[in-house]
Amino acid sequence: MQQLLILSGKGGTGKTTVAGAFIKLSGAKAVADCDVEAPNLHLLMKCNEPPMYHAYFGMPKAVIDPEKCISCGACYDHCRFDAIAKGDPYIVHSYHCEGCGVCDIVCSVHAVSFQPAAAGRLCLFLGNRVFSTAQLDIGNGTSGKLVTEVKKQMVTHVDDDIIPLAIIDGSPGIGCPVIASLSGADMVLIVAEPSVSGISDMKRIIQTTKLFHRPMAVCINKYDMNKEKSKEIEIFCRLNYISFVGRIPYDTEAVIAANSGLSIIDMDCPSGRAVQLIFKETIKLLFAADLT
Repeated sequence: MQQLLILSGKGGTGKTTVAGAFIKLSGAKAVADCDVEAPNLHLLMKCNEPPMYHAYFGMPKAVIDPEKCISCGACYDHCRFDAIAKGDPYIVHSYHCEGCGVCDIVCSVHAVSFQPAAAGRLCLFLGNRVFSTAQLDIGNGTSGKLVTEVKKQMVTHVDDDIIPLAIIDGSPGIGCPVIASLSGADMVLIVAEPSVSGISDMKRIIQTTKLFHRPMAVCINKYDMNKEKSKEIEIFCRLNYISFVGRIPYDTEAVIAANSGLSIIDMDCPSGRAVQLIFKETIKLLFAADLT
């Protein structure tokens, strides 16, 4: 099974819009949304079957035993994350706790223990396709580990010999969730935005992808909003031997589709027609890379 990962250097480029279109065009039977901090691919998936939820436990958090605590204040004085509140007994605010263990070390009466803490939940849809996603709880920083679980959940429930392609919607930026998404990906499609910040962030995600030695391609969304910057992106790709697979025009009908919970492929619109050409070029590159 080939894993096609769709990324963007910044939020708002249209990455999920392109991912949703690719899922429709490919008829992919294995799909994952790895943007665990703000997942929204499910809005385009039209999953009618009931989901299966599983709690995801991140790093253990400190808990103070009220029977043992003598309110000496040692834990409060040494906590660098302001996670401990004064009282009788003292208590730990789990949103602030980073599980560093300092409070346990300085506690003279051994009132501190570390317990597994729910950091989010995994969600799995099993119907006409396998769709794996998750939601990270507020205040938790284990997004990379949760992304790994999302991908593992998808792979566990598909037969590699039967399903040839998986589409993975990554998260924006270059942080831990992106790095976790890149692991195991066979190719990366980067959705770029023709703006100063868009080009800067595109270059960062290209550099990150290169570190993982993954084949990649670039497309531009809303290219006609700034044709000069779009040309700059194309020249950058050519000079750096990066495959450029096409341009998507700014399209008000794409907004209508998104607000209706539809893919741009579900409508006869300029952006939908453009993304079909990008899809053909991308799939060609993906399976050509597999042959080499």
